[in-house]
This record gives sequence, C-alpha cells and structure tokens, in this order.
Amino acid sequence: MSAAAAGEGETVRASHILIKHEGSRRKASWKDPDGRVISATTRADAAARLLDLRNQILAGQANFADLAARHSDCSSARRGGDLGSFGRRQMQKPFEDATFALKVGEVSDLVDTDSGVHIILRTA
Repeated sequence: MSAAAAGEGETVRASHILIKHEGSRRKASWKDPDGRVISATTRADAAARLLDLRNQILAGQANFADLAARHSDCSSARRGGDLGSFGRRQMQKPFEDATFALKVGEVSDLVDTDSGVHIILRTA
C-alpha cells in the first residue's frame, strides 16, 4: 500500500485546551511556572474543569479560542489554543488518534496524554 493510500500524508489542524494535573509529565505552565496549582490538581479535578468548558462550548455559551486563552496550560493559549497543522506521528498517539477521528468543527471528548487532559477542536 502506498503512503498516500495509508493516509501517511494527511494533515489536520486543531486547537486544544490542556489542563495539567499531578500526573502530568511536566508540572509547570505559563499560568503556573512553579507548578504549585498543577501539582495540587487531581486528574478528576482537571477532567471536571474541562467537561465544564466543553459543555459551555457545545451549548454556545462560550467561544473555544476565548476559553483556551484563559484556561489552557499550553503555551498555545496565546493563539486561542491553535496548534497549527500536523500529520501522523507528530503528536502523542492518543491526541493524534482523537484529532484525526474528528470531523472539522467537531469538539472531542476528554483525551488523556502524558501532558494532561485535553479537549480538541479540529479546525481543518
């Protein structure tokens, strides 16, 4: 099977909101440089915060980019969570799989990676 047939050249564009927690591989962020809040945040707390944000987005009460800018622990927050375009094997596998499974404009369920818990918006 050719690389094209296997989807090797396919790229997606996505934005995300990351909430780090005590199990995250790097317990610091632009919002919490010393990692004090992140180290005290359980995975369950991070998931609950993200579910609340996801519900606001799906209900039309909030804009994904605005929430990302305020709440995401990723440095992409300053771009409204935009990660730009990426292909296969450029992101952690659970993140990649979730993003490629989304339709453009669709918001993911919670996605766990070594970085923390995410919601993802596929934009292209």
